[in-house]
Amino acid sequence: MIRLTNINKEYDLGETKVSALKDVSLEIGRGDYAAIMGPSGSGKSTLMHILGILDTISSGQYYLEDYDITSLPDREQARIRNQHFGFIFQSFNLFPELSALENVMLPMSYAGVPWTRRKDRARDLLAEVGLEHRMTHLPTMMSGGEQQRVAIARALSNDPDLILADEPTGNLPSDKGEEIMQILEGFNRKGVTVVMVTHNPAQGERADRVIRLKDGVLLPEQEVVRA
Repeated sequence: MIRLTNINKEYDLGETKVSALKDVSLEIGRGDYAAIMGPSGSGKSTLMHILGILDTISSGQYYLEDYDITSLPDREQARIRNQHFGFIFQSFNLFPELSALENVMLPMSYAGVPWTRRKDRARDLLAEVGLEHRMTHLPTMMSGGEQQRVAIARALSNDPDLILADEPTGNLPSDKGEEIMQILEGFNRKGVTVVMVTHNPAQGERADRVIRLKDGVLLPEQEVVRA
């Protein structure tokens, strides 16, 4: 599905250059459930942003379904993001002036989906994450766990090939975090590819793959052994 080859990412900080990723080569297969882990500053979020085409690379190649998208124009990369990827962030990133239903409908409007179909799919997705009773509520009227469930429904609105989740339970108490993990794992069992950045070892162990970084370098993967 995705293949990164010798990816490097450098940031210019005045007269200093910082290497966030160093010669990272990685494949994400369709249906994978992978956790990206590593200490603070290891490059986890940078790798997530590269995977989601939210940031540019300094060198290397990015292949999506064996097609090199590295040098595509911004507009074409934006189209790929909208049609193929769904994003979930630690801070939810919902529009505060929009209801839960409207937040979920929004990505579909960018994709040109007719209004009636947008509304019907948003209703179905919110029901699937257990928010039938919150569709007209604003984010400020919902708990953190409910807001993250809205964010999951929004991420799934365009039927993406890949869900990218950056610390999706980081702002939640443990019981609500467990709800989010179960929802993500349920969608993965239905065939949705999930890649999650987490600092939580217990959550990482639940994934089928653990991708570890240290100082921007990809460490050898170890087989996940189930009890």
